[in-house]
Amino acid sequence: MASQHMYKIIKNSWALFTGFGIIIISHGFQGNLLGIRSVLEDFNFIATGTIMSGYFVGYFLGANMVPNLVSKVGHIRVFAAFASMASLSSLVHVVFVDPVVWTLARFLTGFSMIGIFIIVESWLNDRANNRTRGKVLSFYMFVTFFGLALGNLLLNVSSPKNYEPFILISLLFSIALIPILLVKRKPPKFKKISSINIKELFKISPMGSFSMFCSGFIFSAIFAMLSVYAVTMNLSIFEISLLLVGTTLSGAFFQWPIGYLSDSYDRRIVIIACSVFASLFAILSVLFSGASFENLFTETAVRFNYFSTVLDKTKLFIFIILLSGMILPLFSLNLALVNDYIPKEKFVAAGGGLNIIFGLGAMAGPLMCSALMNLFGPNGFFVHLLIFLLAIVFFGIYRMNKRKYEDNPESTFTALPRDITPLGIELDPTTGVDLSNNDDKKA
Repeated sequence: MASQHMYKIIKNSWALFTGFGIIIISHGFQGNLLGIRSVLEDFNFIATGTIMSGYFVGYFLGANMVPNLVSKVGHIRVFAAFASMASLSSLVHVVFVDPVVWTLARFLTGFSMIGIFIIVESWLNDRANNRTRGKVLSFYMFVTFFGLALGNLLLNVSSPKNYEPFILISLLFSIALIPILLVKRKPPKFKKISSINIKELFKISPMGSFSMFCSGFIFSAIFAMLSVYAVTMNLSIFEISLLLVGTTLSGAFFQWPIGYLSDSYDRRIVIIACSVFASLFAILSVLFSGASFENLFTETAVRFNYFSTVLDKTKLFIFIILLSGMILPLFSLNLALVNDYIPKEKFVAAGGGLNIIFGLGAMAGPLMCSALMNLFGPNGFFVHLLIFLLAIVFFGIYRMNKRKYEDNPESTFTALPRDITPLGIELDPTTGVDLSNNDDKKA
């Protein structure tokens, strides 16, 4: 019965999933394309980091403004407006090749994307019920990760120096509008979701809140600056696309085994272990990069790179992909850790507060990462990751000595996309949100 209802949801929401899937493809394509093109345009690391931070600033501000806009204007109109805005911002990049203009364009893209995520997730919430929402969330995750991976492969369609990739991104955003606008379906009633404030969240779970803040710095660097690092290391566009696909799929794959472990043991141990292994893979990536730290104790740097003075691409790829596999589950782990200490009815509100904490870190992440790359060379990328990974490790050890583990049977790990909003978190069957009013007629 549940599978039949699930089939109905996917069948009757094909326009939504199709449009969203196309947008995710263009989204994954655009972010990394800009990182590569920034290096090719000889923008310095600071300028490139500022451009990339623009997206997260727009995303963060949009999260607070979009709900009111949707309530006043409606889902379909806002979806069309944001998709059009994202399409326009892509064209701006190719017309005005300037760091300031690109930063503003990325801000608009971030603002548009959070609007699209909010609309899509509220729509899915309305279509799902208590029996099917877990399957709906899984399908949503599949579309998200598959779309991001496919978007990275599109880097090979034409040289980043050309205008064609930007035209393609604009076309994809525009095409995504067609299925949504042509299908006559009643849009969902939009509901606002409250959030627990940051101070209260830190009191509830200092470790979960701190780790989520650090994760913002880490995630934004991975998704905004990895392509910059790769092109700086003189990897080909094909090699870069494979690396980015590998990191995306690795992050998706490792969610489930790591999540299973976190439900069986103290979740803080799993978070610390992931951070330790990620730190190890970051160090190994440096060892096999063949690149020295430019301004960090020159003699030490020479001895350090005695291990490997030539870039070993195969090993570098493996370690970066494993690094991503350890890092990307951290968002879901942090959310589950906070949920361990609160009643089920507060899960979604906690997710809203943690999204804010994550966003504060994400806005500064690319800028700080670029500053370290400017100081230490390409390997400054890994220095950035190590700073926040080790911060999680040491703070986690400190908290484990301050507080005993508390098992909450209502709280379980759920694999979630990195861009999910509180509306999407409602699809997690463990949240306790009642979706039973969403009957089959809405499917």
